[in-house]
Amino acid sequence: MADIKEVEVLLVEDNPNDQELTLRALKKKNISNRIHVVSDGAEALEFLFGTGAYSGRSRRDAPRVVLLDIKLPKVSGIEVLRKIKAEPDLRLIPVVMLTSSKEEPDVQECYRLGANSYIVKPVDFDKFTDAVVNLGFYWLLTNEPPRLK
Repeated sequence: MADIKEVEVLLVEDNPNDQELTLRALKKKNISNRIHVVSDGAEALEFLFGTGAYSGRSRRDAPRVVLLDIKLPKVSGIEVLRKIKAEPDLRLIPVVMLTSSKEEPDVQECYRLGANSYIVKPVDFDKFTDAVVNLGFYWLLTNEPPRLK
């Protein structure tokens, strides 16, 4: 895993299989070697806000993109998104909802709260890999990130 001061991607995913598939897809194309993985919404908030297990971590060391599942233990992905986008120091971080939910209320709520993208996880590994690779190319290599204060 990455040094938490040099994280480019924060992957928030509770399913170990989906974690492994996402990491493998990103690493297969050498998109990012600075990935930090957390398995629940509470840990994601601690990481982003520099509290709990991550106390002392500066918000200035924010990831370039957050890949966020919706259905998470402890704190839902929608609540994590809400807190990210409500915080002036964090709201500019792109958040990509990477989820298995095709429910229209979930899609609408995520965009209403400020999600930058909403991607439904394909079941097929090759399609999943392509989706993750495209995400990585865009958010890490093509998109010009804002400077965080």
